[in-house]
Amino acid sequence: MTESLPPLDLAALPDPVDVSDNTRALSDVQAVIDAGPYTDTWESLRGYTPPEWYEDAKLGIFIHWGVYSVPAFNNEWYSRNMYREGTAEFEHHVATYGDHREFGYKDFIPSFTMDRFDPDEWAELFRRAGAQFVVPVAEHHDGFAMYDTQRSRWSAARMGPERDVFGDLSAATDRAWMVRGASSHRAEHWFFMNGGAKFDSDVLAAQTLDFYGPAQREETAPNERFLEDWLLRTVEIIDRYRPQVLWFDWWIEHPAFTPYVAKLAAYYYNRAAAWGREVVINYKWDAFAEGSAVYDIERGTMGGIRPAVWQNDTSVSKTAWSWVQNHQYKSADDLIVELADVVSKNGILLLNIGPKPDGTIPAAEQELLLSMGDWLSANGEAIYGTRPWVISGEGPTQVAVGSFVDSESRSFTASDFRFTARTHVTGDYVYAIPLAEPENDELRIRAFGRGAGLLTRRIKDVTILGESGPVAWEQTPGELIVRTSRAAVVKLFLEPETIPPRTDFLHQ
Repeated sequence: MTESLPPLDLAALPDPVDVSDNTRALSDVQAVIDAGPYTDTWESLRGYTPPEWYEDAKLGIFIHWGVYSVPAFNNEWYSRNMYREGTAEFEHHVATYGDHREFGYKDFIPSFTMDRFDPDEWAELFRRAGAQFVVPVAEHHDGFAMYDTQRSRWSAARMGPERDVFGDLSAATDRAWMVRGASSHRAEHWFFMNGGAKFDSDVLAAQTLDFYGPAQREETAPNERFLEDWLLRTVEIIDRYRPQVLWFDWWIEHPAFTPYVAKLAAYYYNRAAAWGREVVINYKWDAFAEGSAVYDIERGTMGGIRPAVWQNDTSVSKTAWSWVQNHQYKSADDLIVELADVVSKNGILLLNIGPKPDGTIPAAEQELLLSMGDWLSANGEAIYGTRPWVISGEGPTQVAVGSFVDSESRSFTASDFRFTARTHVTGDYVYAIPLAEPENDELRIRAFGRGAGLLTRRIKDVTILGESGPVAWEQTPGELIVRTSRAAVVKLFLEPETIPPRTDFLHQ
């Protein structure tokens, strides 16, 4: 062994929680569904409309923090891969911490102290970054709840920091006038630790089976007890913390979850109606019916404008979602381009960071967030509250479409732009966001040329966000030329729409 950490004291564990009989709790859930306005049918749930505050927000902060931040090796799937023989995590674990029977994943919990966690400091950083909502992970695939749950003894409120860190951050989010959210990755726990059931490891120990279990095979459908527990854990998060964004990871698309997913959505929407709050569910792939929640793409983008609002969840790092050593970070320019691309296509960017186990946010991640905040301070008018224009963008650089494409290297040119639009009481505006520095101190935007046919009204004025004073510009049949030495956001003020005067006449 190369590192010695204090193992979990099994003699000091809280008593297990018996969740075998869910009859009463399920009855309470059904009563909320029966009260309406939504029922647990896709026909009813398609009546959902995403809230305006969410469509205007454009930027949220995602937070992956948990026990996996202690080993900080490779990624947040350490709890799975450390039990899979032949993986780098398995070999690293044996070499660093010893035999899996003597030191398993549970034994990282005492070192997950969060002793330097300051929720108001975090909220201040997120606010300065320009975020409008915050989505911490409530429970990851590892089965360790970051919130104060009554359905398990394995939570941050009872072990590790012995603090409801999730609740504390939610309260700080409120104080900073951002919207609180939550993510649940619990569904994957059905199989997540199953590697440890294939050899003599602590996953098989009866005393901790309520943590590592079920640890079943991926090929098997989750049984009713697990599905009920998934539903009721999520209901608990809803009722205890009232998040207005509820994000789900991928495995709820398994057919066994379908009726439980519909019940959960009806319950959440009905509870929100009772609170007088508008809420959002994010889902991947085909876990929800189209129009019943907000579609989410992981680390990716759309090929063009999607009529319904959607979301891209991505991270400041290309290598992992949680804190690990030797991150390969994106640049601030990378993140600004991602934001502009997503917003131009009617999307929201949910940007992830990964705090350290002591509760501090890595300096490199703070710098990236503050750089985004600086850019948004000058250019946020082209982002917040905007809607898609006629086209999302122009330029020669092709962007990979779909999920898990953000690690691909892209070199944008001075001809690459993304567009957004705004209708306001003062008039109609269109914005061009350049994705690279201009050439020869000129931005040349083809979509704004007179011959493109995309501007249905004349340009009344052209300005540059973050600058005062007149701007030198010229509109030709082929392009709009704006003279500037930097990658400045161009704002068009369109001539008001002319309504012809009414002419009355008498029919003869």
